[in-house]
Amino acid sequence: MKIHTYYSIDTVSTLEKKEIIDFLFNHLDEFGDKWEDIERAVNYAVNPNPAFGGFVLYIRENDQIIGSVVMNKTRMQGYVPENILVYIAVHKSYRGKGIGAKLMQKAINLAKGSIALHVESNNPARFLYEKVGFKNPYLEMRYYKN
Repeated sequence: MKIHTYYSIDTVSTLEKKEIIDFLFNHLDEFGDKWEDIERAVNYAVNPNPAFGGFVLYIRENDQIIGSVVMNKTRMQGYVPENILVYIAVHKSYRGKGIGAKLMQKAINLAKGSIALHVESNNPARFLYEKVGFKNPYLEMRYYKN
């Protein structure tokens, strides 16, 4: 299985982006976001403007996406990691076969600098993140303005 990568310097067609966004929307299960939010993260990752950036990874088998990652650059360092792993998903039929670990390791290798991610405490993917070396040093809190 080959991992494909889109960077901000690559030309990604609207159809290719839609396929990745649809995949993530359908396979993030209850831990996902609105389609429009996923679209924003993908567009940020592949935006050629140097103020944005990151990358998108995906694996195909039998002409369908079976796993994908979206990594965004934060443009910060030290007090905030340089990257945020926004999304990682594996097709329901392919879970438990090492695809998530393979995608995670590739994302770690490609990212320049530290990586942050958000994970809900009841998300089974949390164990993969811990296994590859992610730590939980903070409790995240958010204030939402209406």
